[in-house]
Amino acid sequence: MSSPGANGRRGGAGTGTGSAGTRERGWAGPDERRGRGGGEMRMVPDARPRSYYGHPVLKTPVWKPEVPAYLFTGGLAGASAVVAAAARLSGDDLLARRSLLISLGAVSVSPVLLIRDLGRPARFLNMFRVLKITSPMSVGSWLLLGAGAAVGSAASSDLLGVLRPAGRAAEMVAAALGAPLATYSAVLISDTAVPAWREARLELPTIFAASSVSSAGALAAIVCPPDHADPARRLAIAGAIVELVGARMVERRLGRVGEVYRQGRAGRLLEAAELLAGSGASMLAVAGRRRGVAVVGGLAVLAGAVCERWGIFRAGVQSTQDPRHTVAPQRERLSRSAGPA
Repeated sequence: MSSPGANGRRGGAGTGTGSAGTRERGWAGPDERRGRGGGEMRMVPDARPRSYYGHPVLKTPVWKPEVPAYLFTGGLAGASAVVAAAARLSGDDLLARRSLLISLGAVSVSPVLLIRDLGRPARFLNMFRVLKITSPMSVGSWLLLGAGAAVGSAASSDLLGVLRPAGRAAEMVAAALGAPLATYSAVLISDTAVPAWREARLELPTIFAASSVSSAGALAAIVCPPDHADPARRLAIAGAIVELVGARMVERRLGRVGEVYRQGRAGRLLEAAELLAGSGASMLAVAGRRRGVAVVGGLAVLAGAVCERWGIFRAGVQSTQDPRHTVAPQRERLSRSAGPA
């Protein structure tokens, strides 16, 4: 393989080859030479990042569709537990009970989704052999277990009318565990090498929290009569707004890596999420006592939250398939750490 200089000349007889030849001709090397001020001046522009024989630099996530579904149900379960506790403290027992039942349904489905992704129940049970604080997956598994037990106890006490003090205490425990349950999955996917997730690690927890709150509020607004649905509608509207703003911030801050949030299947899902969340929040804002409008608006916000989670999941998959999204951020970090020449 020949050793071209900065202008494409090849080393040969009389000119020397390798570093000696380039020094004789005044070049500092094939990529750069020293400028008059003593600094280094790049002679070959950065090439477009390419991978070995066109293969992806990173392996594409092998998670099944059950994982993005769990991202939604886990967030819904956690946020609904918080809504139930807040409603109980405010004296709205009907909203508290129905939010508890929503949380119970979502937290019951979540382990099933995880087991289907893992393939065997034993693999899910093995996660509880040890609690590893530094592992988001380990912490998340224990959060799911604790929140599920607390929500189940609180809902049983409320429905059967037994052990009321214990049931109220369980509601508070469920709310305390529900908040991190709604957001830990964002930390989980951000703690990977997948560029679209790793680079958005600052915004994803806020987006997941807002999406969880909007879906919990929307579903509560659907199942509650208008007299009890006002707080839930306000939560759904606020969550949808924060969710939309957070998604915009990710696209703008990530630059080149953020392209995947606007392209392909991920882009279509996130466009649908924006449209559904925006229109649903608008309908909830004007619903008032019109139950039909609130139901349609709530369903739109729920669908938007589902599309948001699926879109973020697909963006991560797409980002592993383009070497630019892996190599370019690494180059930028190296350039910042090296500082000026």
